[in-house]
Amino acid sequence: MGSPPGLAGRWRRLFAGVLDWVIVNIISTPFAWTSWDDVWDSARGVWERYPVEHTFLAGLVAFLYFWLLHSFWNGQTLGKRLFGIRVVPDTGGKLGVGQVAVRQGVMTALEWLCCVGLVVDLAWILFDPRKQALHDKAARTLVMNA
Repeated sequence: MGSPPGLAGRWRRLFAGVLDWVIVNIISTPFAWTSWDDVWDSARGVWERYPVEHTFLAGLVAFLYFWLLHSFWNGQTLGKRLFGIRVVPDTGGKLGVGQVAVRQGVMTALEWLCCVGLVVDLAWILFDPRKQALHDKAARTLVMNA
């Protein structure tokens, strides 16, 4: 099964994605701290200290990284630029800010489905003739050679 010319290779997409996630993790580390919160335990009648992880802030940093770079940097993130690929609309033309928000929103939602969504999303690339992940299909985008 051949794919249309110009589509980015699966390995380059993988390595660009890994690099982007390393960058996102470095950027979001200050926002992903664990702090403690006091919670009243009414059954025992005492205050308890529970750890509160700030994963929402780390997720927001990730969303903003991908959304802003794809929207305003020619459909590329740092990883995509290094590996010579970019995201484009499947109809041609220029990516819209809303289109990128849909793409990243679907990807974020799938990631929060306890890793199963992420695996299905990324595995979709292996079988799709246009190498689209589910988040690409939702936003009607393709990952092409830059």
